[in-house]
Amino acid sequence: MYSAKQNGNRVLFGTSGLLYLSNKLMFDRETNSLWRQFTGEPVVGPLSESGIVLERLPVVLTTWEEWLAEHPDTTVLDDDTGIYRRGEYIREQNPNSVYFEYRRTSDLWFPVWQRSGLLEDKGAVLGDRVGDAARAYPLDALRQEPVLNDRLGDTNLVLLTTPGSGAVRAYRRGDHLFDTISPGGNNSLASA
Repeated sequence: MYSAKQNGNRVLFGTSGLLYLSNKLMFDRETNSLWRQFTGEPVVGPLSESGIVLERLPVVLTTWEEWLAEHPDTTVLDDDTGIYRRGEYIREQNPNSVYFEYRRTSDLWFPVWQRSGLLEDKGAVLGDRVGDAARAYPLDALRQEPVLNDRLGDTNLVLLTTPGSGAVRAYRRGDHLFDTISPGGNNSLASA
């Protein structure tokens, strides 16, 4: 997720329908520059050589039930935004959605040039970047290890995974090591 503000001004984005390396390209409505959704950078158009990079914001993928339990004062955007006529937008969970069958199979629609065999095709990951260092954490592995102390570049991180929804949050942990709390057991939070 990115902030849509540039130099204090709100930038309006749309989806171009185009892909680059199997990743969606957005466009800004002011200059029609194309932006890589994966990096937040303009890659084609008047802003492509500008050096602008959208500010990344924290995001959590969770269930509405878990989110509302932790943040009861949350408000949400109504489906009726005025962009789509009622009934025109089809959610991906709907069998009539273009991506419904795609999400249910292991088949790829678009070519993948760089493959390592470390991850399953279409495997869900949490991607994190600290400075120039980046890592993809497979969500299935994080569910098995709900507290993961890691180091990315020069930064110590802890990744916390919620058992129910599999929601993952990454935090800077300084010199601390974190562990799970076991009922009635020896619970630990120790400095490294």
